[in-house]
Amino acid sequence: MKKIELFLRKILLNILLSFRYSSKPEKVDYQNANSKILFIRLNRIGDALVVTPLIHEIRQAVKSKIFLLADRKNYFIFENNEDVDQVIIFEKGIKGILTVLKFIKDNKINTVVDLHDDVSTTVTFLIAFSKASNKFGLEKENKKIYTKTVPKLNPKSYHVVERILEICKLFSNNCKKEDINIRYPVQKSSEVNTAKFLRNNNLDGIFLVGVNISAGSGARFWGVENYKKLFSFLSTFNLKYVLLTAPDDIELAGQISEGKTKVYFSKNYNEYAAMISRLNLLFTPDTAAVHLASAFKVPVFGIYVKYNTNDMIWSPYRSKFDCIITEAPNLRNVTFDEVKTKFEPFLRNILLENVKQ
Repeated sequence: MKKIELFLRKILLNILLSFRYSSKPEKVDYQNANSKILFIRLNRIGDALVVTPLIHEIRQAVKSKIFLLADRKNYFIFENNEDVDQVIIFEKGIKGILTVLKFIKDNKINTVVDLHDDVSTTVTFLIAFSKASNKFGLEKENKKIYTKTVPKLNPKSYHVVERILEICKLFSNNCKKEDINIRYPVQKSSEVNTAKFLRNNNLDGIFLVGVNISAGSGARFWGVENYKKLFSFLSTFNLKYVLLTAPDDIELAGQISEGKTKVYFSKNYNEYAAMISRLNLLFTPDTAAVHLASAFKVPVFGIYVKYNTNDMIWSPYRSKFDCIITEAPNLRNVTFDEVKTKFEPFLRNILLENVKQ
């Protein structure tokens, strides 16, 4: 059923792109507080985190009101972001598309910006049929729906954050990339709750390693036995460690920890972020966690599935980093010894730097 749906969506997209659009761009004074920009970033958590540097740069450069159209899977990334004036949650389907088109018209949005690095059928429909006079995006296969584009940097050579940052140029703003990072605000209440968890579990006051076992798909689960070996290895160092898991993976976490390793999970993403911010090192197969660690410049060791793609992996933008990469469709054949060979020197270097500070 999913394959049929994707096939039909592709046909619809091709039909849509067969038309020529005559939308005339409007010269907008973005220093006028009455101007309005709608950024669109659907899909998952990592997809939302990687666009926060761009939104921050635009926020610094304009006085426009900034709206953000997000997905139910990622809207909370923007909820407490001071760079965004209002977050709108997209509801899937024709009704959702019509609701957004009405919102753009009723609120007199003059600029709509596609923050997607690749072509989204849904976003293509939204932008093509919107009443906004300015439609910005990266130059992709659907470029004719935009009034203005900027060339898309080679995904084999450029980090996803840098590719998205090119959109700055459409606002006549060249970003200073050395000052840029993922942005995610942690609330004070989350910091307090995290500090309490660490204190109650005797995990504060010393070098702390977080091992995240959860990722967006089962293909990136490394296996119960591998994680057991990893925690056994960590126990040989003068440090403390905690197992991080999504609520859906609590059973797997129990099999790994066997009651010996402290387990942390939260349904509140802000509290999860607060925990990441308190780590001295993160071990993870999940790219969303990688980007979150980057926001706090927490060193990261990643295990990556790079299957059927030549694109650069989603590494942290600002954190010290090393990784293991497999080109297989899952992590099944990535052995503990293979990971240990690279992880051990990385861990020792981070520990040494921590002692010197």
